[in-house]
Amino acid sequence: MSFLELRLVSKSYGEGAVQVHAIEDVNLFVERGSLVAVMGPSGSGKSTLLTIAGSLEEPTTGEVVIDGASLRAMSRNDKARLRRRTIGYVFQEFNLLAGLTAVENVTLPLELDGLAAKKAHAAGMAALDELGLADRATHFPDELSGGERQRVAIARAVVGERHLLLADEPSGALDSTNGEAVMRMILNACKRGVAAVVVTHDAQLASWADRVVFLRDGRVVDQTVPPPSLESLLEESSQPGPRR
Repeated sequence: MSFLELRLVSKSYGEGAVQVHAIEDVNLFVERGSLVAVMGPSGSGKSTLLTIAGSLEEPTTGEVVIDGASLRAMSRNDKARLRRRTIGYVFQEFNLLAGLTAVENVTLPLELDGLAAKKAHAAGMAALDELGLADRATHFPDELSGGERQRVAIARAVVGERHLLLADEPSGALDSTNGEAVMRMILNACKRGVAAVVVTHDAQLASWADRVVFLRDGRVVDQTVPPPSLESLLEESSQPGPRR
């Protein structure tokens, strides 16, 4: 059974002659432990798809189901609780709180959900350390580079017991080394059973996914399994084989 389901989801803005169809009749199913990459040209509806999947926007038509529960039947408070406990979201704008340090930004969702401050801090530091940011934990967002802020946002999204990760261009502000670190962190989350959807323009990043979904003009036009990544090829080549 899929952890995330979008069933014939459409989203329109405006009315009449100025109406814009951001996405139309999109079906998307993501299982636990699976990474799905969403690609397409600018304006194809990728970010709208993510905001609807994460309950930040209501679809015009169609239904979103997370872990067997329809968002249509949830109150605003129920959705807020779902986002806090279940969904990790990485925004293009980072959305870090300026008055909190890096580690405080990461641990805030855990503390809001009742986790003891000491345990939340330990989890936050572990997430930052995995992304090479342990030494920047006490710095405020305006003291960090764009790439560092992006990694803090990633750490906040994956920390704790989240079951769904939605990431909008998670490596967009990063160099290749840090971009790979972010993808490894997302894959590690998937190995723990997290369902992940990543919007990207980067074909190399998409090659890490289990499935790639292509959008054009708000519609799914193709889905494919990417070729093996360089990482998997290297792993296979390192395995002992028959002597020749």
